[in-house]
Amino acid sequence: MEAKPFSPACERNREPILAALREPFAGRRAVLEVGSGTGQHAVHFAAALPHLTWQTSDVAANLPGIRAWLAEAALPNTPAPLELDVRGTWPLQRFDAAFSANTLHIMSWPEVQRLFEQLDRVLTDDALLAVYGPFNEDGQFTSESNAAFDASLRERAPHMGLRDLGAVDALARTIGLHRFADLPMPANNRTLLWRRGGQAT
Repeated sequence: MEAKPFSPACERNREPILAALREPFAGRRAVLEVGSGTGQHAVHFAAALPHLTWQTSDVAANLPGIRAWLAEAALPNTPAPLELDVRGTWPLQRFDAAFSANTLHIMSWPEVQRLFEQLDRVLTDDALLAVYGPFNEDGQFTSESNAAFDASLRERAPHMGLRDLGAVDALARTIGLHRFADLPMPANNRTLLWRRGGQAT
């Protein structure tokens, strides 16, 4: 079997994220995870939320590691991962929820825009979207650690960097998503939740 990749951050944040997802995802049926990374989140959430089909996806290089986690867990609600680059071809099926963790600050801004353009097509009219990660507010860092993280990202690649909550909200609204929750998470992260078919609360 392929050696499983391991992310200490995934291990640390999986329980707080699960707590944030448990209630809003209780009535969902099929979730598309964009950027599944190692696959750790997928097996943890799919085991805890067995009513959901948890569809993993990522770029081709990450699929062997995801397959290794899925194979070891052998859960009935985790189909084979999809190859998905936000700039390329997206799945034909539709989902009533989507989830992504620690991806928006890795993508370029045009890729973030492309992400929402494609979510418009694959999400149902009553879908939910959950995104986990660090965000700026009104163009300002919310903590010194986030400022340092942003600087480290930009050293790695100029296109990376923390995204502003207002700018992401604006993209969400263009596809009929309205934010209804902004939940604080450990290490100055947050889980943002949007829904289609209703106004923000």
